[in-house]
Amino acid sequence: MRAAVERFARRWWAGELGAPGRALSLLAAPASWVWSGAHAVRARIYEDRAPTRVEGLSVISVGNLAVGGTGKTPLAGWIAGELDAAGVPTCVLVGGAGEDEALLHRRWNPRVPVIVGSDRVAGAERARAAGARVVVLDDGFQHVRLARDFDLVLLSVDDPFPSAVLPRGPYREAPRALGRADGVLLTRRAASAGQARDLAALLEREWPGRVRGGVHLADGSWTRLDGTPGEPRPGDVLAVCGVARPDAFSASVRRRVEGKVELVAFADHHGYTPEDAATLRRRAGARPIVLTEKDAVKLVPLADVLGEVFVLRDRLAWDWGEESMRAWVRS
Repeated sequence: MRAAVERFARRWWAGELGAPGRALSLLAAPASWVWSGAHAVRARIYEDRAPTRVEGLSVISVGNLAVGGTGKTPLAGWIAGELDAAGVPTCVLVGGAGEDEALLHRRWNPRVPVIVGSDRVAGAERARAAGARVVVLDDGFQHVRLARDFDLVLLSVDDPFPSAVLPRGPYREAPRALGRADGVLLTRRAASAGQARDLAALLEREWPGRVRGGVHLADGSWTRLDGTPGEPRPGDVLAVCGVARPDAFSASVRRRVEGKVELVAFADHHGYTPEDAATLRRRAGARPIVLTEKDAVKLVPLADVLGEVFVLRDRLAWDWGEESMRAWVRS
């Protein structure tokens, strides 16, 4: 049910529901005003309180305005990897609901510790006690209790800008919140590099010098569930995901396979059970199952039940700004 609601919301926010969608937006306007007001009050409260700084620790936050699917975790992983390669003791902090993100960070950067918990201040203190000099907050823009040295906000070019706040639109905060960011990175999946440059120019007029670069979440390599190389044979597949933007994953799979693609979409951060795995294998029949990497890390323990499975990984491809971001991170 939750997955169906999420997909309905994405269609509504994208304007695909026509007149009924516009009527629903009118009805939802008061709820959006309440949401925005609550965030404004919260921001004002924390403006009057100095955020907590953990002595001896630098904090880099990677966050966004929209709910899910903008590439926060891959970008946070890229930053952690750059710091690790430079020999800087680093730790990644993930929110309490982000166990799948934690598994991904541990896979991508095995030498970088990951701390999971909703209290980012406590997590930062644990990281410093363990010897970290830098922590990277995965999804940290709205967690303002912890002082940070750099606030990087990811903005999806695939979403209309400006968008409405929840529930009328995908934004957690109004676009004016970009004023407290130290940098903005534009991300895209289906949108073109030209559209990213157009949005960068629009943002430059309002917040000069704030846009630091652009990245493309491109189709990456195929692997098996255990991480070894392998790809589906030509034919039909069952695509399974529990991510914020399932249609984007389905489109990626369609570009990469020779056959029909049936999509089974769970809610974002879905926790898979043995019953889920058995149901998916029955539904797939003789077809292979294909997964996102985010789902794959949670399904490794159920490999025997799932049978033939392949994973389509995202590849972080820079449109511009890679070298300047790398130099800044390593400094």
